[in-house]
Amino acid sequence: MAFSDSVAQIQKKLKEYSLDGWLLYNFRGVNPFASKILEMTSGKLSSRRYFYYIPASGTPQKLVHSIEQYDLDHLPGEKTIYNRWTTLHAGVKKLLGGARKVCMEYSPNNDIPYLSKVDAGTLEFVRSFGVEVVSSGDIVQYFEARWSDEQYADAQTTANILLRTIDTAFNFIGERLRSGAKVTEYDVQQLIMKEFEANQLTTYAPANCSVNGNGANPHYDPSASHSAEIRKGDHILIDWWAKMKKPGAVYADFTWVGYAGKQVPAKYQEVFDIVKGARDAAVEHLRREFSAGRPVRGCDVDDVTRKHIEERGYGQYFVHRTGHNIGEEVHGNGAHIDNFETMDVREIIPETCFSIEPGIYLPGEFGIRLEIDVYIGKNKEVILLGDRVQDRIVTIDC
Repeated sequence: MAFSDSVAQIQKKLKEYSLDGWLLYNFRGVNPFASKILEMTSGKLSSRRYFYYIPASGTPQKLVHSIEQYDLDHLPGEKTIYNRWTTLHAGVKKLLGGARKVCMEYSPNNDIPYLSKVDAGTLEFVRSFGVEVVSSGDIVQYFEARWSDEQYADAQTTANILLRTIDTAFNFIGERLRSGAKVTEYDVQQLIMKEFEANQLTTYAPANCSVNGNGANPHYDPSASHSAEIRKGDHILIDWWAKMKKPGAVYADFTWVGYAGKQVPAKYQEVFDIVKGARDAAVEHLRREFSAGRPVRGCDVDDVTRKHIEERGYGQYFVHRTGHNIGEEVHGNGAHIDNFETMDVREIIPETCFSIEPGIYLPGEFGIRLEIDVYIGKNKEVILLGDRVQDRIVTIDC
C-alpha cells in the first residue's frame, strides 16, 4: 500500500477521534512507532530531530534538519528545513498552523509505558504553541499493530507447530522417566529449541520449562548451569513462543502445564480449574461484548480474569497482567490486557492479536498459567490461534 493511502486512512481516523492532526516526532530512534509508520530505512540512526505532521484534512508537513534534509523525501508533503534552534521553533509553529488538538506518542501519567516515546520536554515545547496534546494510543494501533492476512495465516501455522511441539516435549519427559534416565528443565528447553529449528521457527529467547516451586516464578529461566531435575510426582509448567523465519513474521505464544504421574493432586487440580475458568471467562467476555457492538478495552478484560480468581481466594497469587499484545515482537505495541501493572485503556481493535494468560503462583509449591492467543477478526470475530486449547492437566505416564 502506498503511503499516500496510509495518509488517507490516518486522516479518516483523526476525524473519527475529533483530532486536528497527528504530530509524529523522532530523535535517534526513540520513537519506534514513528519509524515504522513513516517507513524509515531500517538501521538508519537519525542524529537530528524530525517532525512529520498529518492534519485531519490537507497536506502533510515535514520538518527536517539541514544535514538530514532528505530523510523524509519518500513521504508526501511540503518540506521545511531547519538548523538553528530558532528555525526549529518556527518550523514546528508552521507545521501546527491553526491546530488546537493533536495526538502524539505519550501516555498521561505514564499509565502505558510501552506507548510513552515522546519526552516531557518535547510535550512542553509543542504545548507552548497553544496546542492540546493527547495520546495517540488508540489511533497508533491501526497503523502499527494490525496483522495482514498473510501474518494471520502464518501465525495459525506457527501455532499448530507449537502445539505439536508441546506434545513432543511431554512425551520426551515421559520416555526419560520410564527408562530411569535423568531429565532436567534445561533438557526440555533444548528439545523445544531443536523442534523450532527443525520447523524453521525462530525466537528472541529460549523456551521455559519450570518444575514445582520454579513454576511459581513467572519469568524463571533454566540454563545449562542452573536447572532442576524432573522427577515422578513433579508439577511442570512449559512456556514457549516462536515465529517463522521470514520478514514480517508474527509470534504465537503458549503456556501449558503437566504432572509427572497419572493421579493429579487435588490442590493442583483445584488451582488449574480456577485458572482455566478465568481464561475462559475472558474469552466469553470478548465474544459477548463484541457481538453486542460494544467497545472493549484491555483493562476491562483484565478485570474479568482477576475478579474470577479473586472471588475464589487466590487473588494475591495472580501477580501479573492478564495478557500482552502480540506482533513481530512477542510483546507487541497494541493494547495489553492489563488493569494491574498498568491501566491500559486502549480499545482492542480488529486485526490485532493478544495473549490471555492468567496465572496463580504458590511460592515453594507450583505455578499454573494457561496461555492462549486471541485474534480479533476484521468483523470483530474472536478467534483462537491453534487447533486446540489446554482443557485438562497433561498427565505423564512414568
